[in-house]
Amino acid sequence: MPISAKLVANILSAAGTNRVLTMDLHKAQIQGFFDIPVDHLFAAPVIIDYLSRLDSAKLTIVSPDAGGAERARAYAKRLDAELAIIDKRRSDDGTAEVMNVIGDVDGRTCVLQDDIIDTAGTITKGANALKENGASQVLACAVHGVLSGPAIERIEKSPIDKLIVTNTIPLTPAASATNKIVVLSVARLLGQAIKSIHEETSVSSLFV
Repeated sequence: MPISAKLVANILSAAGTNRVLTMDLHKAQIQGFFDIPVDHLFAAPVIIDYLSRLDSAKLTIVSPDAGGAERARAYAKRLDAELAIIDKRRSDDGTAEVMNVIGDVDGRTCVLQDDIIDTAGTITKGANALKENGASQVLACAVHGVLSGPAIERIEKSPIDKLIVTNTIPLTPAASATNKIVVLSVARLLGQAIKSIHEETSVSSLFV
């Protein structure tokens, strides 16, 4: 049974925890459940550093839906890359989902950017749409790789060349066995945040 953010906040408060470090909350409003200071960190610096070392002159950051456009735009700005958005709509008769790609992806290396990948349905459908629109290579990245249910099978069958996730969630044995997944460590970022808190210096300098 999933544990609610409110329950986690109550447990930490009862345990005497006087400060909380979080990483890429799905909704920033979750911070409001806590009655102790919360430092909300972002893994973007770690992922952006990896993407910046890709040997690709034609890079496009792609949001898999309209809701993630702001996050994808921030990545594109830091990487001096193009931006594209996938617009998902139902067909006129409501029987199928149509994926419209907004932006230039033809002949480009496209990076689908999201915060969480769970069953990988959205991200793999997005990858198929990008390939159909001429993308030369498709990567995907997310902070939290939940990768539940059919996720690994979908990723293996998809045109995604690499899925980049962080180690905020340990990979399952099945996920570890695939050569499509790259895991980046956020340990250094968390360590820097803890050091800043201990020394009472600015944690915001770690933000993107």
